Amino acid sequence: MALGEQFSDVLDAARTGAPWALERLYREFHPSVLAFLRARAPAEAEDLASEVFIAVAEGLVRFEGEEDGFRSWLFTITYRQVGQLRRRMGRRRTDPFPVEEVGERVPPGDAESDAMAAISTQQALELIATLPPAQGEVLLLRVVADLPVDEVARIVGKRPTAVRALQHRAIVGLARRAASDETVKEEKSESPP
Repeated sequence: MALGEQFSDVLDAARTGAPWALERLYREFHPSVLAFLRARAPAEAEDLASEVFIAVAEGLVRFEGEEDGFRSWLFTITYRQVGQLRRRMGRRRTDPFPVEEVGERVPPGDAESDAMAAISTQQALELIATLPPAQGEVLLLRVVADLPVDEVARIVGKRPTAVRALQHRAIVGLARRAASDETVKEEKSESPP
């Protein structure tokens, strides 16, 4: 739900450090920022969201514009935080876990049955996370952040036509995966116990 006509008053108060205004911006925009981050960096989403809102609070005095511009600015910061995380992760040394020990650490249960359960918002975000990074980011910025194509293009550094193509490929890929999952679900329900 957008702040609408109240946005400029809330923004002005937030610039002066009014706790109620900062809280209002946080409550309004945090869910979509967190959803984007959970799809792009699930293990670090909460920490990154905190970093995003710290950066927003620090940069409010420099922001000029209306609510749509604020949303775009906010998701530019969010997108850059994911990029910084990837660069940090790329510098960290990792040691692969021995294959022999993987089976011992997998929790019991029927993963296939669990995966076929009804798709919730979180599951949809997880499904989007399986897309190639560029497709997933474009889809999240278009759908979750509700940004127009031109703004998404500016944020990700691509042309609007490339953004539209990435969004189309993402939707087609998700539709194929959903159809495939539905076929598997039907086959399971028809097979004898």
